[in-house]
Amino acid sequence: VKPAPQDPLSVYRMAEALEAAGAPAGVVNVVSGRAVEVGEAAVASPDVDMVSFTGSTAVGQRIGEVCGRSMKRQLMELGGKGAAIVFDDADVGSAVAGIGTTFSFYSGQICTAPTRVLAQRGVYDRLVEQLAACAGRLTVGDPRDPNTVVGPVISAAHRDRVESYVELGRKEGATVVTGGERPPSDQGFYVAPTLLADCTNDMRVAREEIFGPVVTVIPFEDEEEAIALANDTDYGLIDYVWSGDVARAFRVARQLRAGGVGVNTVGRNMEAPFGGFKKSGVGRDVGVYALHAYGEVQAIVWPG
Repeated sequence: VKPAPQDPLSVYRMAEALEAAGAPAGVVNVVSGRAVEVGEAAVASPDVDMVSFTGSTAVGQRIGEVCGRSMKRQLMELGGKGAAIVFDDADVGSAVAGIGTTFSFYSGQICTAPTRVLAQRGVYDRLVEQLAACAGRLTVGDPRDPNTVVGPVISAAHRDRVESYVELGRKEGATVVTGGERPPSDQGFYVAPTLLADCTNDMRVAREEIFGPVVTVIPFEDEEEAIALANDTDYGLIDYVWSGDVARAFRVARQLRAGGVGVNTVGRNMEAPFGGFKKSGVGRDVGVYALHAYGEVQAIVWPG
């Protein structure tokens, strides 16, 4: 296990728990370090048959290059810019609750977050208004406080990066409906839940993974345009569709270039395969698919 240098120390507790559970000595190893060479040495080691990585697409590409030298197998869950298509006939309350998890769940630091909202014209204004109200109700603060809904991001550098994207959105012509400022705090690195409206799909804030509590909203006219906009991305991890017409929702879902699609929900089924299209990853995890990813298949033939 090679954790990122910013990761909490819980990974060491996991290793201790595995040892206590009876994992043989040497099977589970925690390798730490800030230098790029540390991770690269672990990936390149001839004692490692397979590499599983969760992180950014840029780092995943570098790992793929190293693995390619020895044809080492990989399982990669990389970046995402999930499209959340909201049709005029959708249950707006349900859509707001689902999209609003981007603001609160890990403070938006999750690749499956529905960060790129595509709203049909007839519901656009109402959706923006309710998303802004949702963001404004969320308490930002110390995660140890039971009243806190939005905790800090991982580091000062990442906070600055997220804030730079909000400023970029302003320059690109987006409207900051709510958020955009730094919440006051004596300790920790906080970003206010931020909603950017009047966006277009060619803006960088709509195309690049921000990895924070920032949601962009883009209008569309009809089903065909919604599908085209959703698929116009380098990523393809998880997309979402909200519609009162179940037949249409599933029709649209089947045309989305994403490893998974949530219909009227942001929930996941932990028995279903998980992974991405395009630059969102390689392979599938979860359930029986994880057994395929982490195992080797061998055929033995005998005369008969």
